[in-house]
Amino acid sequence: MTVLPPRADLQTTDPVLTLTGISKSFPGVRALHDVALELYPGQVTALVGENGAGKSTIVKILTGIYQPDTGAIAVAGQQTHFSTAAAAEAAGVTAIHQETVLFDELTVAENIFLGHAPRGRMGLIDWRAMNEAARALLARIGADLDPSARLRDLGIASKHLVSIARALSIDARVVIMDEPTAALSHKEIHELYALVERLKAEGKAILFISHKFDEIFRIADRWAVFRDGELVGHGMMRDVHEAQLVRLMVGRSVDQIFPKRQPKLGPPALTVAGYCHPTEFDDIRFTLHEGEILGFYGLIGAGRSEVMQSLFGLTKPSKGACRIGDRIAVIRSTAEAIANGIVYVPEDRGTQGAIKGLPIFQNVTLPSLARTSRKGFLRLAEEFRLAREFTSRLDLRAASLDQDVALLSGGNQQKVVIAKWLATKPRVIILDEPTKGIDIGSKAAVHEFMAELAGQGLAVIMVSSEIPEIMGMSDRVIVMREGRMVAEYARDEMTPERLVRAAAGLGDGMEEDRA
Repeated sequence: MTVLPPRADLQTTDPVLTLTGISKSFPGVRALHDVALELYPGQVTALVGENGAGKSTIVKILTGIYQPDTGAIAVAGQQTHFSTAAAAEAAGVTAIHQETVLFDELTVAENIFLGHAPRGRMGLIDWRAMNEAARALLARIGADLDPSARLRDLGIASKHLVSIARALSIDARVVIMDEPTAALSHKEIHELYALVERLKAEGKAILFISHKFDEIFRIADRWAVFRDGELVGHGMMRDVHEAQLVRLMVGRSVDQIFPKRQPKLGPPALTVAGYCHPTEFDDIRFTLHEGEILGFYGLIGAGRSEVMQSLFGLTKPSKGACRIGDRIAVIRSTAEAIANGIVYVPEDRGTQGAIKGLPIFQNVTLPSLARTSRKGFLRLAEEFRLAREFTSRLDLRAASLDQDVALLSGGNQQKVVIAKWLATKPRVIILDEPTKGIDIGSKAAVHEFMAELAGQGLAVIMVSSEIPEIMGMSDRVIVMREGRMVAEYARDEMTPERLVRAAAGLGDGMEEDRA
């Protein structure tokens, strides 16, 4: 595919920000090579690419966290250098991250004006002026938030609004949105879209990083694709198709993300009967077979993750029974869950899944120390062998197995967490939003491996909010709403409409068929 030139009708102004020949390397890793990028006022440029393609590195360069080894940055035609994050902000560049980089113990107003609060006499902070200015900024973006509220008391969507208000408070020319919708509800996502339109109307240049093609085609004017640290294509959104972007991202055509499989179900691996919790879920009952992928679908707050965390021993049910195979299992802790062959890959890999600060091989082998030690001493060669076995099966991309997990992309961190639990040789693996926030190529690798595991007889539970993933991977789907199971569908009964209707409390969508 050839690179598409910008159309003349969107070339009415010069770019606000220009990157030329940007390269950045770390020990053993070339993160960026000769990258060029232009951002235009009043337009959204979608930056897409697989995890590890260099998107996070370019964001850190734009926000002054990293400095490029070579290359130039120009703002409004003037070459500049962002030696610090403060220097980037002073030049009008700000970022809104997937995980908000704000301070929970400060108020909304303090977070908005942190580092540039209005000053009064004797250089002291003018608290009244700061709160009034914060209230005006919040009203400007339609956010009904109290400037004096502590950030810790707000939800994720409200924190994103505070980040946007902060961007406006420094009169940002360039607003970077890094996976901003990853943790938002359907309603909150559409509210964010409206805010993006307001920012465009105000002439802001927006760099929008997302793995969700539907929202890229919904709001972006331009596109740029990174692969292996290089810019491999750019152009106008209206001149490109999804398949073309995918081909550029992965360097190949991905015709079918979901592997074709014919499930061969074995005997029951997990039976749950009457599982209840005083506040989270009620009367959960299902049977999961060896070789089966059982999907759990529902809207935010439906109780899916809470059920899975209870099965893994993180919380205790008030009543109910659990059987592993043909025997009763008492699960009062995560250690007992692991001993019974149940493992859980959490949705929040950053704080619950991987241990940042430890290398890859130690993360993978942590639950399997009995296998990698002898007479109380760890065997380094055995740790590396075990880590290599499972990370290679998941196509982990890293400089080496002793690389810090914190330096990996989100998709590769997810692969480390999955490898960690697979190394324990479980009977049941619970995957909670296994492809959240990872690119299409990594998603395909995770899906392929899930199918392989089920084919080997492992019993898989997959919690997902993505209907294509639920329908593409599940042999059977249970829909939850407000802590209860409200519908169950076999593979040939699933439709997007039925799943959404059941999750929204509008019936199971099969009334017409039964009439």
